[in-house]
Amino acid sequence: MGEHVIKLPDVGEGVAEAELVEWHVKVGDLVREDAVLAAVMTDKATVEIPSPVDGEILWLGAEIGDTVAIGSPIVRLKVAGEGNVKAQSGVAEEAIRAEPPAKPAAPKPEVALAKTPSKTDEIKAKPAPSPSISKNTVRPSISGAPRPEGEKPLASPAIRLRAKEAGIDLRQVAGSGPAGRISHEDIDAFLARGPQVARTSGLARNDAVEDIKVIGLRRKIAEKMALAKSRIAHITYVEEIDVTALEELRAALNKEKRPAGAERPKLTLLPFLMRAMVKAIADQPQLNALFDDEAGIIHQHGGVHIGIAAQTPSGLVVPVVKHAEARDIWDCAAELNRLAEAAKSGTASRDELSGSTITITSLGAMGGVATTPVINHPEVAIVGVNKMMVRPVWDGTQFIPRKMMNLSSSFDHRVIDGWDAAVFIQRIKTLLETPALIFVD
Repeated sequence: MGEHVIKLPDVGEGVAEAELVEWHVKVGDLVREDAVLAAVMTDKATVEIPSPVDGEILWLGAEIGDTVAIGSPIVRLKVAGEGNVKAQSGVAEEAIRAEPPAKPAAPKPEVALAKTPSKTDEIKAKPAPSPSISKNTVRPSISGAPRPEGEKPLASPAIRLRAKEAGIDLRQVAGSGPAGRISHEDIDAFLARGPQVARTSGLARNDAVEDIKVIGLRRKIAEKMALAKSRIAHITYVEEIDVTALEELRAALNKEKRPAGAERPKLTLLPFLMRAMVKAIADQPQLNALFDDEAGIIHQHGGVHIGIAAQTPSGLVVPVVKHAEARDIWDCAAELNRLAEAAKSGTASRDELSGSTITITSLGAMGGVATTPVINHPEVAIVGVNKMMVRPVWDGTQFIPRKMMNLSSSFDHRVIDGWDAAVFIQRIKTLLETPALIFVD
C-alpha cells in the first residue's frame, strides 16, 4: 500500500489561487478514479477537482472558505501500489511537509446558562412526602413539562401575582412542593431556562444564533458590491415608460406563424430593451465603457456586450450577451435564454460570465415600483427594469388604462453627467414606447 497526494491543479488563465467552496468527500471515504473530490472557485467560475486514482481519503488539506495556492496539497489518499510520494510509517513525508499547521481550536463562547439539576440534586432538593398525602397523589415532574389541559396549577396568591407580572403561564411551570405546588424557587428555575419560557401569549422566545461563513459566490458578490459602492459615485435616474404598444407587438410576434423548419424563441421584454440600448448607445457611445479609475482611463468599447444580472440558486451572476449590436431581436432572445439556462445550472463558463460593457438588472414581477441598482464595476451604467403594472393615464380628456413600467438606472457620476444620463434614458423611452423604431436602421 502507498499514499497519493493530490495538489490543487492549475485552473487556467494565470490564476495563482482559488477558494475552496465545497468538499464532496470526508476522511475515511473510499473514492474511485474520476470521482469529484472538491470544488474551488476563481472569480465567478467554479471548477471541480476529480481524483486521478482509486483510494481511501486519509487527509483533507483545507477548510471550506480557505484560499488555496495552486500546487498546494489538498488531499492525501491511501492507494494500492507505491503511490506518488515516499511514505514512512504509513505517513507521506511530502504531504506532511506541505500540510499547514493545525489551527488552534477556537474557544467556545461563554454563555451564562442556568445549571441543570442532576438527578441526585433533584432528589436532595425534593422534600420528603407528607404522611397526609395519599399514595395515589400525582406529583408533576420537575422537568418543566406543561401540565395536562385543564389541570389547575397550585400556587399561592403571591406566586400568581408574580407570574402575572412576569407574563408567565403557570401551567408551564413544574412545582417542586407537595402535590406539585409552585414556589418562588420554581419560578426562578423556570426563568433561568430562558429559551423554554412560554409566556401567556402562547409565544416562545428564540435566542438561537447561527454563524454562517460567507464563502464562494456570496463572498465574491459581497466584494464586488462593496468595491462598486466605495469607488463609484452613483446617480440614479427613474423614468416611467408606457409599454402598451410594445406588449401588443411582442404578443403579436410570439403568435406569428413560423416558416417551416424555422425556430424562434419566445420574446420577452428584455430583447427589445437590449436593441433599444444598442440604438441609444450609438448616439452616446460614452455610456458603453469601463472606467479604470486607478489609471484615470475610460475604455470606450465599440462592441455592445450586455450583462444580464440573473438570480441563481447559488446567488447573483451576470452572464453576458456579446456583440448585441450584431444581433436582431430573436438572436438576442435565443442567446439570452441559452446563457440564463447555463447560469442557473452552474455550467456557464468564465468567458460567458465576464466581459460586459453595460448591464441590465431585472427582478421581473417582483421588480417593485423603483430601485437603486448598483453599477457592475468597472462599468459606468446599469439599466434597471421594474415591474409592469396597468395604471390610469390621463390622455387630455380622460383617464385610460395603460401598461406602465419604470426604468431605474444608475450611472457613474464621475464620468457621466446627469444630463447625459437623462438623454440616454429618454432615447430608450422613445424607442420602447414606439417599438417600430427599434426595427428601423
